[in-house]
Amino acid sequence: MDAVRVALLREVLAGTEWLGATRRFAGTLRTSAVAHGGGLLLVGTREYEPWHLAAHLVDEAAWSGTPELEPTLVRHDARASDPAHLAVGLGRLAAARRGETLLVVEPGADGPGPGPEAPLLERVYDARRAGATVLVLGTGEGELTEISHERLIVPRGAELDLDTVQHLVSAAAGENPLPSRRGRRRLRDRLSRLADALTAPPPPRW
Repeated sequence: MDAVRVALLREVLAGTEWLGATRRFAGTLRTSAVAHGGGLLLVGTREYEPWHLAAHLVDEAAWSGTPELEPTLVRHDARASDPAHLAVGLGRLAAARRGETLLVVEPGADGPGPGPEAPLLERVYDARRAGATVLVLGTGEGELTEISHERLIVPRGAELDLDTVQHLVSAAAGENPLPSRRGRRRLRDRLSRLADALTAPPPPRW
């Protein structure tokens, strides 16, 4: 979903709670990552890895000039033979320290995959205990929500699905915090950056 479609979606959602909720969550994500100089870890469940959110955050980090938003994708089945950016396993969560930010995407039992298994829950708990800031984006049905510092709940049967909410969150995370009266200029800036990105040679992707 590009910047134009995100802008149209926001127009459709005007007056609903989703715009405020996604911007608040994204603001917490951005503030936590920037304040500590990065260290953003992103993890999903064994059956659902948030590839698209990782890619969008990489784009937003580049377009907004906020490198701290570029995440490390933590994978359940990472192998040493994988490319470096895909070879980070759950052990990275055990090594999480104070000042790092952990974003967990959890689709729930009726989402793209089953809910989080015990090893993930234990690793997330260890990361929080070590001082990492834990954010959870998901259905809110499991224990992950209970141990998070900040959460954005997308209930089953909600008007928006989890993938759409991830697009809104990543777009909002990349926005510079400007007064609302300059919203039109901010959108123009994003569209200009998008045009530049589309005409530039594509960098390596996930």
